[in-house]
Amino acid sequence: MSEKKKKEIISATGRRKEAIARVRVVLGGQGKIVINGREFENYFNTVDFRMQVKKPLIVADLEKNVNILANVNGGGLGGQAGAVSLGISRCLLTMNPQLRSLLRKEDLLTRDPRAKERKKYGRKGARRRFQWTKR
Repeated sequence: MSEKKKKEIISATGRRKEAIARVRVVLGGQGKIVINGREFENYFNTVDFRMQVKKPLIVADLEKNVNILANVNGGGLGGQAGAVSLGISRCLLTMNPQLRSLLRKEDLLTRDPRAKERKKYGRKGARRRFQWTKR
């Protein structure tokens, strides 16, 4: 009898600004990344966003050993890239707790709390005032 190689799946959630990413890491993969059913290179069109998503895998040296499946909604591409990165980091930490110091050193386990400031009354935006005229 031959044993079927069972692939382990670890899931986690990442958030950034208004974006929420549900990430699944499949162990024993070929390094394939799929986001919202689309190929990784087609979804994130800039090199910066791609590097931000891949950074946890590069730090953990698992770039070619795991497959990533992510569902992202809300926010823009920048926020979505940050959310996916945090989700991947949390998955890797669940898989191997010894990676905590490496991921922490690269600041990959901290949720970025910065968000859009709300608009105040009497103002044009959050801080911008209306132009003052003397006469």
